[in-house]
This record gives sequence, C-alpha cells and structure tokens, in this order.
Amino acid sequence: MAAFDLNLLRVLDALLREGSTVKAGARVGLSQPAVSAALNRLRHALGDDLFLRRGQGLEPTDYAKSLAIPLRRVLDELEALLGGPAEFVPAESNASFKLSGSDFFAEMLMPALAERISTRAPGMRVQLVDLVPNDYVETLEKYEVDIALIPRTEFPDRVDHRPVFWSTFSVIARSGHPRLARAGIAPGDVVPVDLFCDLGHVLFSPEGKLKAMGDAALARVGRERRVVMTLPVFSGVYRAVGGSDLIALIPTQLATHVAKRACLDVYKPPMPIDPALITMVWHRRSSATPAHRWLRELIAEILAPLNEDGMALPN
Repeated sequence: MAAFDLNLLRVLDALLREGSTVKAGARVGLSQPAVSAALNRLRHALGDDLFLRRGQGLEPTDYAKSLAIPLRRVLDELEALLGGPAEFVPAESNASFKLSGSDFFAEMLMPALAERISTRAPGMRVQLVDLVPNDYVETLEKYEVDIALIPRTEFPDRVDHRPVFWSTFSVIARSGHPRLARAGIAPGDVVPVDLFCDLGHVLFSPEGKLKAMGDAALARVGRERRVVMTLPVFSGVYRAVGGSDLIALIPTQLATHVAKRACLDVYKPPMPIDPALITMVWHRRSSATPAHRWLRELIAEILAPLNEDGMALPN
C-alpha cells in the first residue's frame, strides 16, 4: 500500500455515488475505459471485488459500502485542506445539492429557487427530497442531504442552523362550506371552538401521528378536535379539504398561497397557537464551503418574505 495512488480514491468515491463507470467517469473527468482500469487497480490493491455487475449498473460489495461514508469524509477534508476557500462563481458551478423538507417548500421555495438558479447558476442541480424529521442529523451526517428545513428544535454541536421565518397557522375549509356558512362565519373570521372541534379534521402527519401542534394548543383550553384523516404531505391535506366538509390547520403562508387555486377559504383558529420558527440546518463541515454558503443565502433570500410581519428572527 506504500505506493497506493490516492487519485484512485476519487474514482472509488465516484463509483460509489453513481453505480456506473460511465457516470463515474463524467463526475471525475475520465473516460469509461480509464475508470474500468482504475477499478481493476483498486480491486488488486484492496483485495476485494468492490462492485458486481447488475444489469446496466454496478452493485457495491459489503466492503465497498463500508468505505462510502468514511471515504467521503476523508476526501472532503483533503479538499478543504488543500483547496482553501476558493472563490465561488455561480455561473460556472456544476455543484449538486439535496434539500430535505416537507412539500410546503415544493410550493413556497422551489419555484423561486428554480428561477434564480436557472439565471444565476445554470449548471447547478438541486433536489428536494422527503423530510425525515427524527433522522435529519443522520441524513446530514451520512451526506444523504445537504440542507434540512425544519421547525426549530435542540441541535447538536455538529450541526449549524439559521432561522429563516416564523410560521403561524390558519384554518382552511372548502369555499362555501355549508356549516360555516350557516353559522355566518366569513373567510378571515375566527372559527368558534365548538364548531372547530366538531368538524372533522385532516392532519398533516409525515409519521402518521394523530397529534400535532394544534392539539397541544387545544389541550391548553381543555378541548380536543376530531381527526378523521392523516396525510404525509400538505398538498394531500388541502386537496382532501377542498373536496369534502373536513377542515385543517396548515401554515398561514401556504393557506393563502393555494386558497384560490384549491377553492379554499381561510379562517382564524379559535385558540392561540404558538408560531413555529422554521430553521435551515446543515452539517458544520459545510459551513465554509463557498457553493453551500451561496445556496444557503439564496434560500434565506427567497424565504425571508414569508416571515410574519413584526416577528423578529433570533440570532
């Protein structure tokens, strides 16, 4: 191993990421034959097949899988050590990023982000993937996502975070909801607590739980709502409400954004609900990475107008 070519580690990392010699070559700037030759050298040096052919792609062996995360860490540390904080030129970037968040951000972030990236950094690629609230630290640790967008919680030291906006909550119901109309409650009014609790609710619940922030607020006034349905995405919640006599509590920003399109009316809840502080979270190893920092600033710029008037963000 004394004469091991460290450049082979970049090839191994690319193969682990892409599962294809062609795509790995594109990632590291080598031809497919050159990647295949490098793979043969890796097999000889490491004493393992590393990858097995499966259809049109490559499947890593158990040993190769065990190398993926520590290898990525080593390469990141070497890049940071040797490259320094290079100037970032968005127009020349071909960086790829994964964001983790609820489908709230598919509506309220991604369209504007697409417009800005297409003009400022056309070679950059950004994906929004499903949010796994209880595992966000692990997904950051394992390089499965680069940035998570979640309500504020307790963060470990290895995670950096930045508050981006406060979110309040509103009641949504289909336009012309018969019981609300008979009660003389107009859009923008407070829904009386008796009616609020009596009407069936659709609950946004990525993990299938039957309780959420609104239930805690109701419990403080000694009441309980009737949850009829849970859905893992906000789009499912407001579509279910739009097609039924059920109601739901969703973030105010999303409610007002989709109300006209989804044929919804927006009302005020009958009890005070603590607003949620939505926070951008990332692993500290990426804090000084220029492309990562640029994307964080862009996301914060887009989300800043969502902050409720008069609600200051903490430092």
